[in-house]
Amino acid sequence: MSTPAQTAETGPEDDETQIELTDGFHLVIDALKLNDISNIYAVPGIPITDLGRFAQASGMRVISFRHEQHAGNAAAIAGYLTQKPGICLTVSAPGFLNGLTALANATTNCFPMILISGSSEREIVDLQQGDYEEMDQLAIAKPLCKAAFRVLNAEDIGIGVARAIRAACSGRPGGVYLDLPAKLLGQTMQAEAGRNSLVKVVDPAPRQLPSNDAIERAIKVLESAKRPLIILGKGASYARADDDIRKLVEKSGFPYLPMSMAKGLLPDTHPQSAGAARSLVLKESDVVMMIGARLNWLLSHGKGKTWGTAPKRFVQIDIDPKEMDSNVEIAAPVVGDIGSCVSALLKAMCDSWPAAPREWTEAVNTRKEANLARMAPRLQNNNVPMDFHGALGALRKIVRERPDTILVNEGANTLDFARSIIDIHQPRKRLDVGTWGVMGIGMGFAVAAAIETGKPVLAVEGDSAFGFSGMEIETICRYKLPVCVVVFNNNGIYRGTDVNPSGGEDVATTVFVKDARYDMMMEAFGGVGVRAISPDDLYRAVNDAIDSGKPTLINAVIDENAGTESGRIGNLNPKSVVAKK
Repeated sequence: MSTPAQTAETGPEDDETQIELTDGFHLVIDALKLNDISNIYAVPGIPITDLGRFAQASGMRVISFRHEQHAGNAAAIAGYLTQKPGICLTVSAPGFLNGLTALANATTNCFPMILISGSSEREIVDLQQGDYEEMDQLAIAKPLCKAAFRVLNAEDIGIGVARAIRAACSGRPGGVYLDLPAKLLGQTMQAEAGRNSLVKVVDPAPRQLPSNDAIERAIKVLESAKRPLIILGKGASYARADDDIRKLVEKSGFPYLPMSMAKGLLPDTHPQSAGAARSLVLKESDVVMMIGARLNWLLSHGKGKTWGTAPKRFVQIDIDPKEMDSNVEIAAPVVGDIGSCVSALLKAMCDSWPAAPREWTEAVNTRKEANLARMAPRLQNNNVPMDFHGALGALRKIVRERPDTILVNEGANTLDFARSIIDIHQPRKRLDVGTWGVMGIGMGFAVAAAIETGKPVLAVEGDSAFGFSGMEIETICRYKLPVCVVVFNNNGIYRGTDVNPSGGEDVATTVFVKDARYDMMMEAFGGVGVRAISPDDLYRAVNDAIDSGKPTLINAVIDENAGTESGRIGNLNPKSVVAKK
């Protein structure tokens, strides 16, 4: 147990006997450590400053950020990478609100995370008496996370932490809010009673086995396929059922399409990968099996032009039965944890499982090879200034040569092009904006990836996306993390070429300072800054950064004409049809 808060004499007649006491600060720390949680991502301040200090003194690693949203993003991706809830610790009210964006994003993306925030006392909040940073944080958090709890008594801290852990990890993982009023942290109790109040969570994410009927139904649908397709989502990557997923894909012989954070479950260079024939397989497939993927906007909700006119039958594996039929009819819902479902399907597939229809697989391979051949020359150019293809072609080569490097990626064009250009060769080596497509995850994800895995991290950022969390490069330097940040600098959002339509002195709303030196920002904090103007420059600079293990930022100069409006989701950007005078 952590160092006790204090000792107290039992009374005047027994003044030599002392009772060991503990307090809320130490009980929170002890509850986390008992459950094998060793890292906290935080921004210190009232009333949780000492909680961070005591946690560090107890041997926990406390990583202090410059903004709570980025600490929250770090905690969220830590949960994804470890299958244990990542912990974000914030101050009350404004700090809590800053962390709430990350908590909501974690819930949407099914990342196990716990946001712990200090708060004002209930009796003052409920009467709205104007306390320091007064806010009913629990009420605000509830609609945006999987569960929310408040602890008022020190003896309930162990149960509160246990409930938060189980809620974050069980079923479909997600974000949990834990509210700790300032008065709670200073409460004392006997240390022995405190130890006895702590809870070690047993089996926080129990397996949920699919029914035999569901497996039989899925097998019949799969056997009927003439043009089958498997879609792998980040839920499949989170499940860590890597070997069985690979066996299932290979035994089926079906082409597979990985969503961006599922890339690497099987190498993108695998012969069954259909990533380079995405349009064809979505339009022409007749049976689609989704493993840990959802038919949300990223898959055009399972309908429309993206999916063509060919009739579709879907097999969906998901732990949440409410996900079934969310957009289209699911012919064979398989409800359970992904590991158990995939294992059951493997057992049900007979040893003489038929080969995938040859006409279909040859059509997919022909389209894939043609698209790859058409793209290859564009990825090998050494233009100055760089375009997205030349720059990403250089990074693609690096990731192929260093497959254990973790790629963090965000932006508009920078994200969209990188998804299709940079092959990933190992599972959980690509981290990006996920379901919401939210910008600003970059530096938080990069910090946590380095902390939790010890692997080198390559963060490829659009210049706009980098602006959301760029100050956290100081955090990267402070903790001497092996992170190389590449900023694709094309002077603005989408492009740097827009002009002010009014003819006024202000630059256009999408234009940044021309030729900004982001590399000098990293140098200001003691890291390494490099300016790269060609793909060859970029290739050398990134290799040097990874070899050195030093915090590095490479300002990659991209042709300001190279981008497109809204990346590849311009269809989501409404256009005015009203003529302006």
